[in-house]
Amino acid sequence: MNLEDPALSGIHPVGTDTLGKRVYNELRNFLMVGGVQPGEKLTLRQLTAAFGTSLMPVREAVHRLAAEGALEVLPNRAIRVPKMPRARFDELIQLRIMLEGLAVATAAEKISDKAIGRLEETNEGFIAEMRKPPESQKPFLLNKEFHFAIYRAADMPVLLSMIENMWLQFGPFLHFSMGVKGRMATNKFAPDSHRRMIQSMKERNGEIGRKALEDDIRGAVELILRFGDIPE
Repeated sequence: MNLEDPALSGIHPVGTDTLGKRVYNELRNFLMVGGVQPGEKLTLRQLTAAFGTSLMPVREAVHRLAAEGALEVLPNRAIRVPKMPRARFDELIQLRIMLEGLAVATAAEKISDKAIGRLEETNEGFIAEMRKPPESQKPFLLNKEFHFAIYRAADMPVLLSMIENMWLQFGPFLHFSMGVKGRMATNKFAPDSHRRMIQSMKERNGEIGRKALEDDIRGAVELILRFGDIPE
């Protein structure tokens, strides 16, 4: 087969970076949904086994995430999710409220009725998973799916990228906001604030959505400060 044949021009060569990007995206998402706690250590061997790949794409993904501040590579080659000083944590919360609030308010003006229906389905699944014992990542994944469906509906790609980077830093703290002492009993904020965000989409009222988003974040922060370890 001649790969230079014009009939095959839609096929792109698969370079070694393709697998690296997939590993990077999977690991990045894992951090964004609270898969690893602040201060928790991992090894390249653990990650290589989890991804079922060779060492190189995992190492590349780790170094890329370390450059973004999401991971630390220690002298003994261990990998750690960095702990966050309280001042940085507080700044991150302020930025999340500002930027994600803007995304929610903008989405309320643009989101389709079909997308609102999908939001309701996602939130119903999220609430059902929150009632189960805290052993699965499913609630965290559904929570992220819910939020980012709204943020994407705002159709502001630069803003979306900024929000993704904030979630990458904030994600490891999510464990403390939903995964302790019985999910629904502990986190009573998320289901209500999600419903209010959905209602704001239906009413095309961005300010209601913005307030619901702020309450959602502040509710999570209350639990993180109660159960988490954030150095002063």
